[in-house]
Amino acid sequence: MSMTLHIFNSFTCNARWPSAWKTGEVSLLVETSDGLVLVDTGLGLDDYARPTWFTQFFRVITEMPFDPDEAAINRVKGLGFRPEDVRHIVLTHMHFDHCGGLADFPQARVHVHRREYQAYRQGWRTPLGAAYVPRHTAHKPDFVLYEATGEKWFDFDAIRLPFDPEMWLIPLPGHTPGMCGVAVKTDTGWRLHCGDAAGDFRKDLPGWAIRLMLGPHEPRLRAFGQAHPEVALTASHMFLDYFEN
Repeated sequence: MSMTLHIFNSFTCNARWPSAWKTGEVSLLVETSDGLVLVDTGLGLDDYARPTWFTQFFRVITEMPFDPDEAAINRVKGLGFRPEDVRHIVLTHMHFDHCGGLADFPQARVHVHRREYQAYRQGWRTPLGAAYVPRHTAHKPDFVLYEATGEKWFDFDAIRLPFDPEMWLIPLPGHTPGMCGVAVKTDTGWRLHCGDAAGDFRKDLPGWAIRLMLGPHEPRLRAFGQAHPEVALTASHMFLDYFEN
């Protein structure tokens, strides 16, 4: 079937140093045979109204516009859809800035890797556990959990998602235990959204910073992108000029 892929910034978060590192969070809205599929939510309306201590901490160490107009529910409305049109949410991982908006779409089924869901449930007992916020799932969403199936997307281990056109979870653990990329087949070819397993591929970012914050996968992902120019690659946090194109 023909499909439309919408890309928007769901969370602006700028580094205080280097001051040129001004980034927005990539969320994808995919029109499928089973309604709209949202990939990552950014912060939710409740995060703007009642920020958690961890969000407040990030507001100190980074510079955030902290604009609720960036919440996915408002971006979806701005594209001409109703929030209830979002039937499914696929999460690259469950840090506060990627699943904060789950409660804004209470009707949506939530698709995530089982290891990531387990890490979220363990909370502070996991690395970077403070970034997992329990209240983001207080409304008890309908989770669909995934594990390895032995399938491949190109040469990556992959898990087929139940949508048409094709979508795949690509396990890329490191930044979190169940971190995944999401591959989407579009009318013009494949897009691989790498989540927080990589930085903005258009920039020459320090390798040590990538390994420390995002894990070990960027060299492989960057090499894949160079070998497959027909596949569009994005990371979760792209520099703001990306959203102006």
